[in-house]
Amino acid sequence: MSFLCSILHTGSTQYQEIALFDTKPFGKALVIDGKLQSAEVDEFVYHECLVHPPLLNHPNPKAVFIMGGGEGSTAREILKHTTVDKVVMCDIDEEVVEFCKEYLVVNTEAFNDPRLDVIINDARAELEKRKEEKFDVIVGDLADPIEGGPCYKLYTKYFYESTVKPRLSQGGIFVTQAGPAGIFSHAEVYTCIYNTLRQVFKYVVPYAAHIPSYADTWGWVMASDSPLEISCEEMDLRIKQRVEGENKYLDGTTFSSVSTLNKVVRNSLFNETHVYTEGAARFIYGHGKNEL
Repeated sequence: MSFLCSILHTGSTQYQEIALFDTKPFGKALVIDGKLQSAEVDEFVYHECLVHPPLLNHPNPKAVFIMGGGEGSTAREILKHTTVDKVVMCDIDEEVVEFCKEYLVVNTEAFNDPRLDVIINDARAELEKRKEEKFDVIVGDLADPIEGGPCYKLYTKYFYESTVKPRLSQGGIFVTQAGPAGIFSHAEVYTCIYNTLRQVFKYVVPYAAHIPSYADTWGWVMASDSPLEISCEEMDLRIKQRVEGENKYLDGTTFSSVSTLNKVVRNSLFNETHVYTEGAARFIYGHGKNEL
């Protein structure tokens, strides 16, 4: 049985190879540098897990900055929050953004929302430029750290402490996708991203969920200098009060589940000593076209 129905588009940008496939099990699938980024049928799992925990833990998130997020799905989930009045989405690759605007119609409404400001720039340079601005939530929806790729420097301790943390408002929350977090894959980058954030923030919460199209469990890490400990009941109440429409995947009980990691991963997180720096980076499988 063939996995691939058709190739809808392929191309090459200054930074990345990009393709859109129509697949039998997962519908339209966006592939960058040979790695699946998201698939039509289950991207909601990834994007709800990335976005809603930090926004719901924050008492009143109004301004949000997205590092990456070119496909628009992260912005779509953020814009469901009625408290939010400003979203800056900063992606380095204009061609990817324009490609996703054209082909991923599920995000058309988000791209047209007046609260969304799309900036084409390196996220680090953009955050450093906005010295007087503060954000309630900063979201790292970056490509995985691959050798030669455009993003690995945005997973370092120096970047977190010198660029991300100073741009957070009082009580602000940072969240990042943190790579595969399965039994056999979590040691690639997930544990060291978690440990790196522990060196910078007082409260750090790792969590993970299975994503069928990735054929693995995927990890995220949320960090803040304010406690991250709202109850299931409080999360459900905030969803009801603040989120338009209905989440397909994430509610209070689900977050309680995904933030209760298995023994193997818990032990690895506890014992991890590696801190992510430019000189001591860890990469997952793959290789980018060039560096920033």
